[in-house]
Amino acid sequence: MKLRRRILLFALTLLIALVPLGVVYAQTYAFQVPRQRVDVYWQSNGTLTVSYEILFLNESYADPIDYVDVGLPNDSYSISNISASIDGEPIRHIAYSPYVDSGVELGLGGAAIPPGTSGTLRMTASGISDVLYEDNQDDAYASALFMPNYFGSEFVNGRSDITVVFHLPPGVQPSEPRWHTAGHAGFPEAPVTGVDNSGRITYTWRSSSASASEDYLFGASFPRSYVPASSVTTPSFWQRYGIDPGALVTLMVCLCFAATFILIIVVSVRAEKSRRLKYLPPKISVEGHGIKRGLTAPEAAILLEQPMDKILSMILFSVVKKGAAEVVSRDPLDVARSTKEVTGLHEYENDFLNAFAEDDKAKRRRALQQMMIGLVRRVANKMRGFSKGETVTFYKKITADAWAEVEAADTPKVKSAAFDENLEWTMLDPNYERRTRDVFSSGPVILPRWYGGYNPTYTTAGSGSSSVGKSGGGSPTRTTGGASLPTLPGGDFAASMVGGAQNFAGSVIGSLSDFTGGVTKVTNPPPPPSTSSGGGGGFSGGGSSCACACAGCACACAGGGR
Repeated sequence: MKLRRRILLFALTLLIALVPLGVVYAQTYAFQVPRQRVDVYWQSNGTLTVSYEILFLNESYADPIDYVDVGLPNDSYSISNISASIDGEPIRHIAYSPYVDSGVELGLGGAAIPPGTSGTLRMTASGISDVLYEDNQDDAYASALFMPNYFGSEFVNGRSDITVVFHLPPGVQPSEPRWHTAGHAGFPEAPVTGVDNSGRITYTWRSSSASASEDYLFGASFPRSYVPASSVTTPSFWQRYGIDPGALVTLMVCLCFAATFILIIVVSVRAEKSRRLKYLPPKISVEGHGIKRGLTAPEAAILLEQPMDKILSMILFSVVKKGAAEVVSRDPLDVARSTKEVTGLHEYENDFLNAFAEDDKAKRRRALQQMMIGLVRRVANKMRGFSKGETVTFYKKITADAWAEVEAADTPKVKSAAFDENLEWTMLDPNYERRTRDVFSSGPVILPRWYGGYNPTYTTAGSGSSSVGKSGGGSPTRTTGGASLPTLPGGDFAASMVGGAQNFAGSVIGSLSDFTGGVTKVTNPPPPPSTSSGGGGGFSGGGSSCACACAGCACACAGGGR
């Protein structure tokens, strides 16, 4: 219940702010409730009738009490079924309360209670439905709970004599009903059992030292056979577990918004990461005519937008096979240019070797990025006027043919020779690592002549003697027959070959995404942001609801008001 003067809070606050310091003004609303009685009638038709009698004592320094809001158990009532009076004078203004979710507004009008005087309010509300629930201890019983109206603690002074009387449905026998309360301080543990003038069983709870600003919950259960079956509500899943559906919906909405927000972030991050790996310029996708032949394996890898660590590995194998460089350390990876002059190197191969001439890792990384930028641009220029789709198909077939030749070899010597000849092209296959392990999983591998320049742990003992070498934890190489043909167990050879890209990613370029992103921002920069602007909207909302945390709750959720 709330007491209200029709004065704007803003205006009141403004007036208070303008008064000089040190001036004290009386409270606007202050009263006592010396006595309150509520009779709760549980009717045979399953509805509820509530009858209040409240004695107000308005403080001498307060304004008149001219409006009273009374809370009811729920919204299943009609204003036409409510009557009220103040000191015996009928109250004409009865309306839905703008302050209590489920309640009525009583306008006292000319019968407002002046400061320093008292007045007795009486109100009866009948025909309130949806107030009985299935008892959670016994399905054959109906549960009836009620919370009397209470006031805002900022308005109420003193203690109150509060009486709550339950009138059980007609016909209920003294041995049948059960009472249950929450053990409120000041109230007896058990109600007083009696019989009213109509012969109905009553439960009476009374405390002479109660507080009119506290919420008290009282309840009883009786056989549901005394009321229509349709009037007893079976608790929903939410009620059984004390869950407020409204709060749950609000929580779900919040979670959905949060999930959507997180999803947008995740998708945006992934999209940005994916875009950073798309280093080909858009113009290369403009369709021309015919196939662009003559691309090297690394150039074809650019056209296929292969990962850059794989392309760098292809270039490494290329310069090692040509005798232009050798690997002096695999972890961390370090490459040294050959002291002898090697002709026929491509521009990107020279740039690759120049990058490894840098001792500073950051400078080396930037030099490799510049090399890749130049390679991407050269491929884009070479593709002018040619069909990207046809060219991609052409080089994919070359890759497939290269693997077919390796896999068809029936001797270690032929297989090793085919793999040596087609190495860079086999690396264009997305499943290069797996296929390499499968092909060389068993049997010895005759090492190519350049293998010592690729694997610094491999050494030879000289012409005509067995070669000795290791790849990681591999076994020593062996000779085959009279001619000294260095070999290595197939598994060790495969492991050493597929580890090239991993070495690049781990010890040279660092994060593949960051490395490639540095290339992409030059070769395929994102479009400039739009210069148009616009406004957005929003939403706001708020509200609260009162819910009783009990399975069979027919509570008057009110209080803290005027």
